[in-house]
Amino acid sequence: MSTATHGGLTRPDRTPPTSPTPVPTGSRAGAIGTRIFNGFSHVFLAVWAVMVIYPLLWVVMSALKTDSEVIREPLSLIPDTLHWDNFSRAWGEGHLGAFFLNTLLVLVGSVFLTMLLGSMAAYVLARYEFPGNRLIYYMFLSGLTLPIYLAAVPLFKGVYNMGVVFPLLGPNKHLMLIVVYVAWSLSFTIFFMHSFFKTLPHSIAEAAMVDGASHTRLFFSVMLPMAKPGLISIGIFNVLGQWNQWYLPTLLMQSVAGEPKNQVISQGLIELSVNQGYKSDWSGLFAGVTMAMLPVLIVYIVFQRQVQSGLTAGVGK
Repeated sequence: MSTATHGGLTRPDRTPPTSPTPVPTGSRAGAIGTRIFNGFSHVFLAVWAVMVIYPLLWVVMSALKTDSEVIREPLSLIPDTLHWDNFSRAWGEGHLGAFFLNTLLVLVGSVFLTMLLGSMAAYVLARYEFPGNRLIYYMFLSGLTLPIYLAAVPLFKGVYNMGVVFPLLGPNKHLMLIVVYVAWSLSFTIFFMHSFFKTLPHSIAEAAMVDGASHTRLFFSVMLPMAKPGLISIGIFNVLGQWNQWYLPTLLMQSVAGEPKNQVISQGLIELSVNQGYKSDWSGLFAGVTMAMLPVLIVYIVFQRQVQSGLTAGVGK
């Protein structure tokens, strides 16, 4: 206790001393635990990034090597000389250009129809109540539980029989593959857009109906633009899934005598790898894989923010 002088008299200072505020033991332990968790998370993400980036970089650099370099130094990332002619050889001699055009033709038609039909069905099931609404919705969802491999035989027989009646929908036809892609992608599209349409405000729809908008005008002019983030997200998922689809084209777009170029990009890579007889063109194969993965990689990088906002928009509303 300190003292103070007043008028020649000394009196004690009654100001109590300040003591440090004790830090709770639990808070200190929680902070240490948070730091440990953050450190572990960063290490895990760094390892995961290396595991993802290294194979992609290895494929790209292998596409610039010669066949002997690929076999002699398979894990090396830096080639002795950059061989850009591997890409032109894979595009021309490997018929990868024709496979690309076929894939784009199928992809544009299938993604457009999937988005149109899927959003229309999801909107009706989410915004209108009628007998059998939930039954129809769960029937669509049941498509997510059925592996496509279990439907291989009936699907092939159905496509073959349909081709007898409608030649454009038979095996090895692009229109047929578009129809199958649409049927394969509708379940997830309706599931995703159904939950998104449910979050849209009813007041705007009611105001549009009061102003005299029909149900068709309401959907295309009001509700569909409001669902743009969800449409972009599910559209990117459909593009990635259908571009990388291998099983359905292999099942339904088999090689035909005189028409080996009627196939899509996933089959084109198989043509480069296994249908060369005794010749091995590993550099051309890696060049083809690089050209096949670049479009989807660019699409995801360009629309990354839209995909993330679309995935979180339905939750935040």
